[in-house]
Amino acid sequence: MPTIRKSKPARLNIRVSQHEKDVIAKAAAALNTSISGFVLQHTYSEAQSLLAEQGQIRLPDKKWRAFCKALDAPPKDIPALRKLLSEPGVFDG
Repeated sequence: MPTIRKSKPARLNIRVSQHEKDVIAKAAAALNTSISGFVLQHTYSEAQSLLAEQGQIRLPDKKWRAFCKALDAPPKDIPALRKLLSEPGVFDG
């Protein structure tokens, strides 16, 4: 029975050097896939990993409790910062 491919309506074009294209083509051939399939598989997977990492904070329990405690603590009074924020800035005219 023939494989039915789903239509992919979006297109992605990139420019690469001949050397980069040759390396990608060799890697795709090593995995017995097309250049497009290779690039899509690897870039999509990397993008998902990157986005997952940026959306999470992982800390051991002890450090998580310290982090929450710091967030819940009242702000520290820093006189130099208070002075800086109460004086007109360079853009205030």
